[in-house]
Amino acid sequence: MPRLTSVPARVAGQASRLGVADRSEAERHRQRDQMQPWRGWYKTARWQKLRRKVIKRDGCICQETGVLLVGVHPAPDSPVVDHIRPHRGNAKLFWDERNLQTVSKAYHDREKQSLEARGLS
Repeated sequence: MPRLTSVPARVAGQASRLGVADRSEAERHRQRDQMQPWRGWYKTARWQKLRRKVIKRDGCICQETGVLLVGVHPAPDSPVVDHIRPHRGNAKLFWDERNLQTVSKAYHDREKQSLEARGLS
């Protein structure tokens, strides 16, 4: 039985019309950190300790949807500690445990961001 051979393409591939990003993702994050120094608070041991405390307090359950949060970042069912009232750099609001709740990554990245963008949170 004869072997099948591949047929060369008759149409050349189209070159991408999208330009290459000017900055890498890491550079974009660095620039955001410089513009908003409070973003560094998320990288502290104090925040990690508070985050674990809130997740434990809420029983690893999304306080908005009731979903059990068993995933590991970046899974949609991974826990995210969310500021109920956006802190916008206000240290008192940022560190206030009563202003924190555990939500799923899916909820935080979709519904919560949408609410904040519309000024409803």
